[in-house]
Amino acid sequence: MDRSAFTATSPGDLVPITGTDPHTGPWSHVAFVPHPLPFESPDLSGLTYRAVANARAALAALDSTARQLPNPRLFRRPALQAEAQSTSALEGTYAPLADVLTADQDRPPSSDLREVLNYVSMGNTAFAWLEEGRQLGVGMLENLQSLLVAGTSGETASSGAIRDHQVVVGSRLDAGPRDLPIRAARFVPAPPGLDLRASLQDLLDWMTSPVVPNQIDPVVAAAMAHYQFETLHPFHDGNGRIGRLLIVAHLLAQGVLLEPTLTVSPWFETRRTEYYDRLLAVSRSGDWDHYVQFFATGLEASAKGTHRQMSDLVAVQDSMREVVRASPLRADSAHLLIDYTLANTSFTIRAVERDLELSYARANQLVGQLVDLGILTPLATPPGTTRRFAAPAVLDVLVRDQRLGP
Repeated sequence: MDRSAFTATSPGDLVPITGTDPHTGPWSHVAFVPHPLPFESPDLSGLTYRAVANARAALAALDSTARQLPNPRLFRRPALQAEAQSTSALEGTYAPLADVLTADQDRPPSSDLREVLNYVSMGNTAFAWLEEGRQLGVGMLENLQSLLVAGTSGETASSGAIRDHQVVVGSRLDAGPRDLPIRAARFVPAPPGLDLRASLQDLLDWMTSPVVPNQIDPVVAAAMAHYQFETLHPFHDGNGRIGRLLIVAHLLAQGVLLEPTLTVSPWFETRRTEYYDRLLAVSRSGDWDHYVQFFATGLEASAKGTHRQMSDLVAVQDSMREVVRASPLRADSAHLLIDYTLANTSFTIRAVERDLELSYARANQLVGQLVDLGILTPLATPPGTTRRFAAPAVLDVLVRDQRLGP
């Protein structure tokens, strides 16, 4: 890490760290420890305040539409799946969205898909806990990190706990091939120990403080909290994905969103270099203005993209219901199954039996009837595995929106 890049206006301190390399012996360097977040907004330009206002307007439009829907929760899982695919791609794990949407959660066919689907499970768990009224705490985040890395290459003996070793982030372009990783790193976050745990708890207390909403716009506060979490880098793996989940959790807690349907990572994924540069610029020189402007622009585009997708899915839902109404099929359970296809982008007959509380025979019959109507289609599955079904029109909307971009 280039310590000379950190100026007097940096919102943190460079602290000495030491260690031993098995080949070259003892070394010494520095790590960056951010100051606690202030309870007032950083100085921002007019352009940035305009970007923040635009983001608030887009988020308000998304929230207004969600509140008018009979069941906005139907869109939670598809949103989480899209977020999981993009947020994992940002961290170097790629799986096509179509595969994510149709995969068997319990038996994913690849380790990459397991990693992406773990994010969906983690998100569902986090939002369920928040709905129960649980406060954000270090223990909660440790549990979520354990869920995220379970069964993946990122799972270690220290999973589910604040990291107990020094980590580095990225590599400097000017680093030599023989430079120690600690010196070749683009950024060296805070050292492990009790101070790191305390700093994370301070951040979570700040996020839930009643003072913050009265002093700082929720979009600005979400940007500040996201910077602080990523800069602390409290876990050995999964910091980016957990940090972007916390953006949505923060907006929910602030009452900006009713449902966690916002997908933020697709926008940041397509601008990953600038995303990392903006975060680093805050640490180096306290450049909150350009970072918040970038973050707010991303939230605006993400909210508009999510809004478009939600509207398209409602149109698909109406179209599928019209097909049922025009058919001899009159059972209310057919309409329930249509809603089910929105909330569950692929499923088995046993899942329909369980979740809609039908007999297996009735669930099998109902799925078959919607297949005959062209609403559902069987998915290609390996021989000997359980049959899975999906609504092609739902998948088309989700995959098309990914191609369109934010």
